[in-house]
Amino acid sequence: MQQNQAAILLLEDGTVFKGIAIGKIGTTGGEIAFNTGMTGYQEVFTDPSYLGQLLIMTTSHIGNYGVHTEEIESDSIKIAGLITKKFSNGFSRSAAEGSLQELMEKNGTVGISDIDTRALVRHIRNKGAMNAIISSEILDVAILEEKLKEIPSMDGLELSSRVTTTTAYEVSPENPKYRVSLLDFGVKKNIVRCLVERGCHVKVFPMHATKAELDAFEPDGYMLSNGPGDPSVMTQSIALVKEIAAGHTPVFGICLGHQILGLSQGLKTEKMFNGHRGINHPILNLKTGKGEITSQNHGFVITKESIALNPAIEVTHEHLNDHTVAGIAIKDKPVFSVQYHPEASAGPHDSRYLFDAFIQHMQQYQTK
Repeated sequence: MQQNQAAILLLEDGTVFKGIAIGKIGTTGGEIAFNTGMTGYQEVFTDPSYLGQLLIMTTSHIGNYGVHTEEIESDSIKIAGLITKKFSNGFSRSAAEGSLQELMEKNGTVGISDIDTRALVRHIRNKGAMNAIISSEILDVAILEEKLKEIPSMDGLELSSRVTTTTAYEVSPENPKYRVSLLDFGVKKNIVRCLVERGCHVKVFPMHATKAELDAFEPDGYMLSNGPGDPSVMTQSIALVKEIAAGHTPVFGICLGHQILGLSQGLKTEKMFNGHRGINHPILNLKTGKGEITSQNHGFVITKESIALNPAIEVTHEHLNDHTVAGIAIKDKPVFSVQYHPEASAGPHDSRYLFDAFIQHMQQYQTK
């Protein structure tokens, strides 16, 4: 990449930011979003839930500690593009295996740096989520405006089929105690790790698997993973999860899996004015009264109004910033889900107890 090559960011409302190219030279577009996390950028960029999004990192310096193969959540960078204030081509960590620039080039990820990310985030906070385009090869705004019109809205967009596994695979510890059928809507590696660490033999299934295929593994519990896109258009997955939740086997859903579980019970989801993305989101556990600092990444949420109409559902967790629904459970069943990421890597770890709760449900299921 040519040093200090110009790049441009164009928002759907016509706002233009000029900066310097990072990553691969090219053009990319998607819904613009921001993450407030101070660390863990490699885990964020490889999270399948970010598919189709141009991501603003609000931390001033990105790339400064390099990259490492153990700090990935999938097989490649999943963000559509990166937007940052200062980008480091070098890195200071002795354990790093390479630079973020090299990883972005390898994955074909386009980005822009040296823009006022604080001004950009304030703009999005006021205007709401919208599409945008980054280019380091086309600097003509008129041309980019036409290309921007071709980018689909995230509202009504199904994306999980682009990141789900194509074939089932298994991960198991020595002497496993439990068997878990995991439905992959865009699963993060650390969800599987958290289950395996607790003695689970996990079989990860493609999102289009049938209940008969999931049941053939003879699971003690079902896991519904995170993933990208609008859950309301995933009718086949909603029907499958409804079938799963109709039984008495434990179910645990995370993020998109949480939303699909809600939809399977007749609840509604809506697109948020601005999503929750970061590692410092405060959550209240309504059952224990305890607070949790959590990692979040979502642009859709289950509506409170729809839960009020369903007496079989209880709200278990609430986001303390805007009081949105952060967790639900089906009453009198071992079926629950949360809107955030208890498996968060590099952290925080406040919510890891949810995996232990899932284990307890499976212990009781085995006993019965």
